[in-house]
Amino acid sequence: MRIKNRTSPPEEPDLTPMIDMTFQLIAFFMVLINFSQSEQNDKVVLPTSELAKPIETPLEYPIIIHLTRDGTLVIGGDELSIGALRSRMTPELALLKLDGKTAGDANIIIRGHESVPGGRVQDLINRCQELGFENFALRVKEEIQ
Repeated sequence: MRIKNRTSPPEEPDLTPMIDMTFQLIAFFMVLINFSQSEQNDKVVLPTSELAKPIETPLEYPIIIHLTRDGTLVIGGDELSIGALRSRMTPELALLKLDGKTAGDANIIIRGHESVPGGRVQDLINRCQELGFENFALRVKEEIQ
């Protein structure tokens, strides 16, 4: 009696790990894109400067404040008046304290619209200094010749 050698049909590969990894990569790049766009705002057109140069190292503990043409502030997607700055910065100060830092360790990055008078920018800096912030950076477009 002859016994036939039964061969099983070829198994299909398990695609679950590959699909899982693909979704993880998609989620990673979505988060990455959101962080890179947080420093931009369509309501702010930066002034140009011949003296502007890129920063050499990334700033630690950056807090980005957009100053629009009409004088309103945009912080983290929230639009507010300059008078409401103190209440909006309270959570930022609490986060710094959780890391064992103070307001003096944070870096305020001001992105002011090109038509905003310098006095408004100075007023914003003064109000931030009242809250204990000490380090400021102004953003402009580099004029390339």
